[in-house]
Amino acid sequence: MKWEQLISAKRFGMENIHEERQENRSEFQRDYDRLVFSAPFRRLQNKTQVFPLPGSVFVHNRLTHSLEVSCVGRSLGNDVARIILSQRPELQHSFFPEIGSIVSAACLAHDLGNPPFGHSGERAISTFFSEGNGGALKEELTEEEWLDIIHFEGNANAFRLLTHQFEGRRKGGFALTYSTLASIVKYPFCSGLAGENSKFGFFKTEEESFRMIADELGLRKFQESPLKYARHPLVYLVEAADDICYQVMDIEDAYKLKILTLEETKELLMSYFSEDRKARIRKTCSYVTDANEQIAYLRSSVIGLLIRECTHAFVENEQKILNGEFPSTLIKNIAPQARIAYQESAKVSASRIYRSKDVLDVELAGFRIITTLLELMIEAVRYPHRTYSQLLIDRVSGQYHINSPTLSGRVQAVLDYISGMTDVFALDLYRKIKGNSLPAV
Repeated sequence: MKWEQLISAKRFGMENIHEERQENRSEFQRDYDRLVFSAPFRRLQNKTQVFPLPGSVFVHNRLTHSLEVSCVGRSLGNDVARIILSQRPELQHSFFPEIGSIVSAACLAHDLGNPPFGHSGERAISTFFSEGNGGALKEELTEEEWLDIIHFEGNANAFRLLTHQFEGRRKGGFALTYSTLASIVKYPFCSGLAGENSKFGFFKTEEESFRMIADELGLRKFQESPLKYARHPLVYLVEAADDICYQVMDIEDAYKLKILTLEETKELLMSYFSEDRKARIRKTCSYVTDANEQIAYLRSSVIGLLIRECTHAFVENEQKILNGEFPSTLIKNIAPQARIAYQESAKVSASRIYRSKDVLDVELAGFRIITTLLELMIEAVRYPHRTYSQLLIDRVSGQYHINSPTLSGRVQAVLDYISGMTDVFALDLYRKIKGNSLPAV
């Protein structure tokens, strides 16, 4: 793959439209701004990241997480661009210097397709079809349509959201650049290749859209059917930014919620550094009396170190990445001490944070809410002539194709509708449908 082809300002859905503009923003900065001002992005403020939405202690939601990932992604992109341009100055005359802006925009968009209630929302949707009452649809859908829904994936759903007309007047919806769109697809293959981890990059309905983008950008194709490509190289930077932020910020949130003690948190964060660096950090911390500020300083130091390490890993493996032969992640290719510290943080998160009572309570409630909404809405679109079905269908916004002539189209519209909900909206709708609350008179 070649950088000159990989970085394109062509806009999805506007391939034949030329717009004259007099402004200082680049096309990729415009991508970022379009996302920030979009309704799906605003809704992230009311979607769970890991911990319950804030009470007296403010922890991360999907919006704050996405903004932080975007900041880290911009730094990664800019640092990689600076190093590679120093080695190959001829790329200065292409769009390559803009990769910081592309990665930053892709980071903003990477979680847009996630349903409410964190990762339990994805599992609730998948298992409703694979283990629950949704199994009745198996004989009514094609094999590809069935695989899409039993492996429901937030990443594939984000690509769908960004390439469909949910948000704007143009055919292409957000009309983002090809390079930004390709940079969010972590798993550039169809659901038939999802495997045991249930990860894939696009639904059957978006297969041709991804094929068009991938072929235009020159992504390496591994097989035609089922469809599989190599990742766009910038996906590795988006993934690294996400890996850095969720691991480090979840540790800080766990400290704020008293799941981890001050000493446990300090020990985890300090373990990333050499003895010499630890001494300098301790000296700086001695001037800061507030414990929260000490943790914030340690957190920022760890993020800075991981940015440098992931930048180095990308540059060192650039040719493998461009050849589509890099099978790992950047975070797994950082220096041994930082890698071991990251792995230890991941172990603590798995045992102490993600299995904590508050987190499990949100997952249990979210699972029940989404399952109930799916049961009612899927029944409604299977039998739309029924009176109660019509009441539910009329409740759905006109932006969703809930009256599609095909069952698969109606099922996909239900998934679009439910995955786009905030936690609060889903809970409120659940209560109203169950008769537990009524609109104020």
